[in-house]
Amino acid sequence: MNIEDIPRRSFLKQTAAAGAGLMVLPSGTLFGSSKPSDKLNIALIGVWGRGRAHWDTLKDENVVALCDVDDNSLAKAAVEFPDAKHYKDWRKCLDHKGLDAVVCCTADHTHAHISIWAMNRGLHIYGEKPLANSIEEARLVRETYLKNKTKLATQCGTQRHAMPNFARIEELIQDGAIGELEQAHAWGNRTHDKTGYLPAEGTPPDFFDYDLWTGPSPMHPYNPGYFDNHEARPGTGCLFWNMYRDFGNWQIGDMGSHTMDLAWNPLDADLPVSAEGSGDPYNPEVAPSLMECRWVNPANDWRGKILTTWVQGGPRPKSPMPFVDLEKIGHGALFKGDQGFIVADFNNRILIPYGRNANMSYYNRRPMSMDEGSGDNDWNAVNQNFQKEWTNACKTDLKTSCNYDYSGKLIEQLLIGLVAKDVGKKLDYDAEAMRFTNSPEANRMIRKEYRSGWPLVG
Repeated sequence: MNIEDIPRRSFLKQTAAAGAGLMVLPSGTLFGSSKPSDKLNIALIGVWGRGRAHWDTLKDENVVALCDVDDNSLAKAAVEFPDAKHYKDWRKCLDHKGLDAVVCCTADHTHAHISIWAMNRGLHIYGEKPLANSIEEARLVRETYLKNKTKLATQCGTQRHAMPNFARIEELIQDGAIGELEQAHAWGNRTHDKTGYLPAEGTPPDFFDYDLWTGPSPMHPYNPGYFDNHEARPGTGCLFWNMYRDFGNWQIGDMGSHTMDLAWNPLDADLPVSAEGSGDPYNPEVAPSLMECRWVNPANDWRGKILTTWVQGGPRPKSPMPFVDLEKIGHGALFKGDQGFIVADFNNRILIPYGRNANMSYYNRRPMSMDEGSGDNDWNAVNQNFQKEWTNACKTDLKTSCNYDYSGKLIEQLLIGLVAKDVGKKLDYDAEAMRFTNSPEANRMIRKEYRSGWPLVG
């Protein structure tokens, strides 16, 4: 991926302050390279689950607001951030006076809403994956960012992107290690056995606001089966609820955001011109467990058009060699070029030259980079490095590796594939118009309906 050169904020002072590298944040505070001790005023929305993974990094900033629908989770976070004001409703939290930035770790079905609302208020945003739950959500999140990219730093929470393997694979492919790139495939092995929304059962515990957790989605009767360990921390176990369509899109949004990122990162790709899919029969209540999606992405200035695929629920692409067992890679990627293959998981890759002329003479390896071989695969280090990239970008040049342009295209492509699978036919996609040109039925699936009081753009 070629990271877009994002200019500094347009309102950098054209004075000595600008010469010192300072910028003004929404709170009115000066930030810049000459003031490294300055801290962001941050709201953490969704304090447990993935929110808990941000605590250590956020302790280096000013956490001024905590927001969660679970009083028990708020109480635990308050021990770490005792000076923060508490909120249950993220709509009120976003109007907290003096905010600079937001970290969003809520359930999937509120990610796009919070991102758009935050950017509309001039707030930097780190949003956990998936970035969106519908094609329209993905497009509006991305467009809102592009309108504000000279002012705001964004980061989608695909933190595995910081693993050094991602950069090494990008270098191999773009430097020609497998020749002309022709195909990119990604897969994940998780499955579910749900067939529909759960029936009413019991009542929410007193400390948990189920209405606010449901948020913009249509209301469904409460059932503790939606929640992991619901008596202690409702809502934190996404694998209990994210297969239900009003709450998530199962693995194409969950691990698909991570694993497709492994395949997407080297492609420098734009949105697809067509998509098709297959798998479980269409169920309007539950996203498919078994699914394969195929897209054609247009050519760019260094490669021709390319076939990309995503497979979930068990199947794998065809292995390039009998002795390479893709079944042993739970979440992985395969790249096919006209001179060889790369097989990878998040931490590792193997390069397989193939064919009579595959002598590697075509591989124009770049000079060893400064960080070659020094990358860190330690999970905590990867997580914090990725988070720090965003907080540093908020204070300096606004550059992040998974901004909402890059990640917005990625999730839009995945969701286009889900619609193609649901409709059951090959779809032609007009990316500029955000519409399918050969299926009115597919166009009706581009957007979702929301409860009154929960607009997508606010």
